[in-house]
Amino acid sequence: MRRLLAIALVLLAGAATASAQAGGDVTGGEHLYGQNCIACHGANGTGVTGGGDHQGPPLKGVGALAADFYLRTGYMPLRQAGKQPRRSRVLFSEPEIQALVAYVASLGKGPKVPDPHPERGSLSDGQALFTEHCAGCHQIAAEGGYLTGGVAPPLLDATQRQVAEAIRIGPYLMPRFTTRDVTPHQVDSIVRYVEYAKHPDDPGGWAIGRLGPVPEGMVTWCLAAAALVAVCIVIGKRLRSE
Repeated sequence: MRRLLAIALVLLAGAATASAQAGGDVTGGEHLYGQNCIACHGANGTGVTGGGDHQGPPLKGVGALAADFYLRTGYMPLRQAGKQPRRSRVLFSEPEIQALVAYVASLGKGPKVPDPHPERGSLSDGQALFTEHCAGCHQIAAEGGYLTGGVAPPLLDATQRQVAEAIRIGPYLMPRFTTRDVTPHQVDSIVRYVEYAKHPDDPGGWAIGRLGPVPEGMVTWCLAAAALVAVCIVIGKRLRSE
């Protein structure tokens, strides 16, 4: 009897520790889940299939990582199933997000919320990695782009943690990168480059929205042509006045 009691106490302590590590109230998260998520993701995160506007993947095993990303970006709750989630206004307060993340994490063993350290990464390596894995969709300036069947969003509003989360999750059309594909140190480097891309150096002076060399060159020529026309008009007026 004492042995069974000891085992029960250990299990309860483990559950309490997991809840504390998740950083939220699991019971409160369960209530919020029932109000906002159960219609699409099913009871206990089992998922909903069969078509219609209320269908969603199972959440068992996604861990705190996926829940934190989708809630903090405003990707979820999704208004219509099957459509690409877009960054929008976050509908939950910070305690509510923590509670929901804790509840989803309690549904099954899964990855934790990452804690990137871009200061430990290399800016040059981050640029090379971003060029290889990300620039094809998000552009080298992290401004986003259009794809077949979706949109690669700009990363200017993404936090350091959200960039690291997206690398591991692969939301929507984005491929998922495991630790074998991209190491934690490489994630730090990519995050560092994305942070740099938000406020890059402009050694040439006026960046003109960083549209690229061709449109920037056209703007320069237009300005130069307008200046030349203005000079010619002034010279012509002076010659006529004499």
